[in-house]
Amino acid sequence: MNAQNDLGHGHSPAAWTAVVIMLVGFTVGTIAFFFEIAPVVWASAVVVLAGWITGGVMAKMGYGVKGPRYAPKAHS
Repeated sequence: MNAQNDLGHGHSPAAWTAVVIMLVGFTVGTIAFFFEIAPVVWASAVVVLAGWITGGVMAKMGYGVKGPRYAPKAHS
């Protein structure tokens, strides 16, 4: 596949936002699981779900790879 057909492999504001939110949720959930703090584990599961939803909403708003508000940066 050449660079002209490359859609960015998810390097969009929607993808980055979703991944960062979900990464925070997973990290906090893992630490809470280690210390056996069940309410925080469940709250972090909700954060992961919120990250997934946020990414989808942002993609529908045009910030996804194929969205009109996404401007890919040139790779050097």
